[in-house]
Amino acid sequence: MLKVGDKLPEGALQEFIEVEGEGCSLGPNTFEIGKLTAGKTIAVFALPGAFTPTCSAQHVPGFVKHADAFKAAGVDEIWCLSVNDAFVMGAWGREQGTGGKVRMMADGSAAFTQATGLTLDLNARGMGLRSQRYSMLVVDGTVKTLNIEAPGKFEVSNAETLLAQAGAL
Repeated sequence: MLKVGDKLPEGALQEFIEVEGEGCSLGPNTFEIGKLTAGKTIAVFALPGAFTPTCSAQHVPGFVKHADAFKAAGVDEIWCLSVNDAFVMGAWGREQGTGGKVRMMADGSAAFTQATGLTLDLNARGMGLRSQRYSMLVVDGTVKTLNIEAPGKFEVSNAETLLAQAGAL
């Protein structure tokens, strides 16, 4: 399982781009994790699924609300990561008002999530293999802090906890 001090696993994530520019086409674009994190500080929060109750009512809104504070603390980007496809993540981002604040990163096949060892088996609920709920600060591709939630909890992966840790970097 991924831990503090580890480099993020190699791989790719997808993001739905609504406005063409900066070398990105409209629709899903694939990004290499190593290239995206090189030389940057990234606040990453992962969750079980788009449009789910806790994720939509608490997790994403907290990071949107505190996006400016994260920037002021030296965080270059905020990523929301979920085992959903880029189309779903794009639609959820529109609904949540994440534009320009939180990048909605899709791990559609759960390849990155499996490589981190932070999977959550929700087959019994009809949702298949998903990501555990967690947050982490990543500096130049290396995990500096990692907050993994206990099953069914939302106590340590919230924006406020990660923001306090970002201020301590």
